Amino acid sequence: MQEFGIKSANGFEGLGIKPKSVKWNLGPAECTEEVLKNGEGVLTDRGSVMVDTGKFTGRAPKNRFVVEDDKTRDTVWWGNINQPATPETFDILQDRMVKYLEDKDIYVRDCYAGADPNYRLNVRIFNTIAWQHQFTYNMFIRPSKEELETFESNFTIICIPEFEIDDYEALGLNARNFALLNMTKRMLIIGGTGYAGEMKKGIFSVLNYILPEERDTLSMHCSANEGKDGDVAIFFGLSGTGKTTLSADPNRALIGDDEHGWTESTVFNFEGGCYAKSVDLTEEKEPEIWNAIKFGAIEENTRFFEGTRKIDYENTSVTENIRVSYPINHISNAKLPSIGNVPKNIFFLTFDASGTLPAISKLSKGQAMFHFISGYTSKVAGTEMGITEPVPTFSACFGAAFLPLHPTKYAEMLGKKMEENEVNVWMINTGLNGTGSRTKLKYTRAMITAALEGKLDNVEFEQHPEFGFQFPTDCPGVPSELLNPRDTWTDVNKYQDEVNKLADKFNANFEKFKEYANEEILGGAPKALQS
Repeated sequence: MQEFGIKSANGFEGLGIKPKSVKWNLGPAECTEEVLKNGEGVLTDRGSVMVDTGKFTGRAPKNRFVVEDDKTRDTVWWGNINQPATPETFDILQDRMVKYLEDKDIYVRDCYAGADPNYRLNVRIFNTIAWQHQFTYNMFIRPSKEELETFESNFTIICIPEFEIDDYEALGLNARNFALLNMTKRMLIIGGTGYAGEMKKGIFSVLNYILPEERDTLSMHCSANEGKDGDVAIFFGLSGTGKTTLSADPNRALIGDDEHGWTESTVFNFEGGCYAKSVDLTEEKEPEIWNAIKFGAIEENTRFFEGTRKIDYENTSVTENIRVSYPINHISNAKLPSIGNVPKNIFFLTFDASGTLPAISKLSKGQAMFHFISGYTSKVAGTEMGITEPVPTFSACFGAAFLPLHPTKYAEMLGKKMEENEVNVWMINTGLNGTGSRTKLKYTRAMITAALEGKLDNVEFEQHPEFGFQFPTDCPGVPSELLNPRDTWTDVNKYQDEVNKLADKFNANFEKFKEYANEEILGGAPKALQS
């Protein structure tokens, strides 16, 4: 076996993998050489590498499984999200993958998940594709040369996009591709899909299990930034609500854009990079992302303007889910290491298409836990085929697809940390008001700035009659008529109908969580569920 690159202290003999050659911990230049040599991608005019992920251009949640054994049987939230697989199925597939790698050229990355060294995971990743090896460099935290010399992994990923299975039904699986997570063996095996996000979100799911269950640390699907005085804010929100845009503030340092942990004394980024959607990307709209795309970045499923190497970000002929990955140090105001203090302000971002939620609201502890579990936003016409009118969407904890534990576990941890740290929780409606217009970005930014700077501490608040939370009657830089949602409607009866419909939808969604929720969480619900 030939070996190249910076090898770690210990090998991987215990896994039984016997490849032809191993390239260890390659940097961006070496990875780019490999990608071009292997014919896996092409260079763009900005020095990034453009690649295709194959028939899978996104995650395949129906083909994701968690091994059910003594460790997970009574702790995992089983269902459509966490589908059970047997230990025997995992062992069969692991053995097949190990045999497949015999006499193959492979890439091995040693990296960290978690910027706080007291809570991080040491991850070893086996890839057969060079650009995916580069993806792991971008998205995970990169040890120094000195750290690699003593690096010992405590979690393993084997990812082989070309490895598919024909007897998946006999193994209790759903398709030829798969992602299987084994918490006892501390392994994730991925086959049959070239979408690199399966590795990123797989480790996110691992930390979502380990940190709350074993380390009393809240794991979160959120972005985070820090002010000049060290005050930290975190932003939860589903796709289209502005999580990345609103956390990208030139006056605040970016801690991270997607995954974080909240300990007794810190908020820390799980990742070492960003994985941004790039559809319709322009320098004017997203200057931070635009300027981060340079040598070392990987652009997935994009296309060039004809006759050039310039990417056309409006071209979605392959997929709407075109993305770019890059190390976080490509962001000019990134905080390194990506660790901050405990947050002072939390923002729940929602696109409310009903126009009945206030532009900004302040939530009590019970309301924060209820709305955290709900994870509400709206899909609007044009975002997906078949959607002709706004459709309310709920995703528990703003990231249900990645939660191994029951959502009430995370919500109760959030409530406890709110109380211990006197944290303000705000709901920001980045969607519509009663005029049918979306709140202007400059007003949304003004509301967030006012909350961060304490300018709402001494203003008068009103209570939303149906949802119970408080909203300010005055906010610097924002027209006062936009603050009370009822005032934006010309037809008050229509407003009342719509707000009642929305409350009913919240309560109907919450029925599946109700038996596990404590009284304080239930007290944060709209009136119908409380009665």
